[in-house]
Amino acid sequence: MIDAAFNALSQLFSRPLRAVLMKALGLALLLIVIIGIVLNRVFSALAASGATWAEQTSGFAPHAAWATLAWVLSIMASLGIVTGALFLMPAVAAFVGSFFVDEVADAVERETYPAEPPGQALPLFRALIEGVTFALLALAVYLCALPFIFFAGVGVIILFLANAYLLGREYFELAAMRFRPPHEAKMLRKRNAPYIFLAGMVIALFVSIPLVNLATPIFAMAYMVHIHKRMSGSRAELIEPPR
Repeated sequence: MIDAAFNALSQLFSRPLRAVLMKALGLALLLIVIIGIVLNRVFSALAASGATWAEQTSGFAPHAAWATLAWVLSIMASLGIVTGALFLMPAVAAFVGSFFVDEVADAVERETYPAEPPGQALPLFRALIEGVTFALLALAVYLCALPFIFFAGVGVIILFLANAYLLGREYFELAAMRFRPPHEAKMLRKRNAPYIFLAGMVIALFVSIPLVNLATPIFAMAYMVHIHKRMSGSRAELIEPPR
């Protein structure tokens, strides 16, 4: 498991994976900026219309006071959007990165396992389903854990464990589905759930590092390619995890 992590980290800086990383980060940042601009316009319009309605309804305080209130609310909304964008960036990066996982897997397999048959790329529709499913699950987990962050760090522990499960599950299945049908990949993951959960903790540690976590999809896929290869080398792969 540790060897697989170090192999994935070293390959993260290889030329093929650097190119994939730049594409994934560029698209993720573009998506975040577009979402942020749209939300900023929506919240600013709501603040302005709300202030106008309150001014007309209340009948007190000068127009300048209501205009100032609308401006303050718009600034607060903008700051909230920036904070939310930073918080959700890993989920967005994971969604975008799902479109590049096969490029990552191809590069890792060619470099590390050249004598073995390469995996088959996932169909675009399947990759889209997996990416959307994971992004929604990650978003739900983040939102559920957020209220607990203010209670002695319980939310941080919950978020870490949830990330270990979700990330380990998602990327292992993506790596496994290159070589086996989806139902078989899911069965393999379930039969080796404790081992894959531990492997997911490595990815959860990676995703807990600010800014570095933007490369999570690339690292996680490379890492799980190695993990799956080690599992596939055992005839007892559906019975017990590798030692």
